[in-house]
Amino acid sequence: MTAHTDAGVRRIAVLGAESSGKSTLCEALARHYGAVWVPEYLREFVDTHARVPFESDQYPIARTQRAREDQAAEVAASRVHRLLFCDTTPLMTALYSRQYWGRVDPQLARLDSRHDYAWTLVTAPDSPWEPDGLQRESEAVRQNVHRMLLETLQARAIPYVLLEGSLAQRIGAVEALLGRAS
Repeated sequence: MTAHTDAGVRRIAVLGAESSGKSTLCEALARHYGAVWVPEYLREFVDTHARVPFESDQYPIARTQRAREDQAAEVAASRVHRLLFCDTTPLMTALYSRQYWGRVDPQLARLDSRHDYAWTLVTAPDSPWEPDGLQRESEAVRQNVHRMLLETLQARAIPYVLLEGSLAQRIGAVEALLGRAS
């Protein structure tokens, strides 16, 4: 598997179940490094449509997420730290499809199989679960999706770093990772 690079941009997938701190971490890392981050499109979708996605929405959501990632990579290419923090990827959309519908649309599965990131970070569900309107369901779903995510990464032999603890601890772990890779 080759990491996706656009003009030297290193894409970093930040994955995790609902209410595990992905967005907070991505925003903080982008600010810390003067880098670019791609917010999770699902949140915008839910807010705009005032509903959770239907199964038929999953592939378009993942496709939009990836398109926004590609657009952000162009901006990241002009930064000193050519890092792009991706708040979720099609892999998470596919996992939620399995969680809610027991299957993954073939188009989404193809998009999901392109997990071509320089690093994959997983946010542990170790903070209190918080409801967030329509988008979050329960602590039980959060724990099940986390388990499914780790199993999927292991089955695909995708290396990842599990980030636990406070935001400061997570940022420190990412600093250590990126420092070793420089």
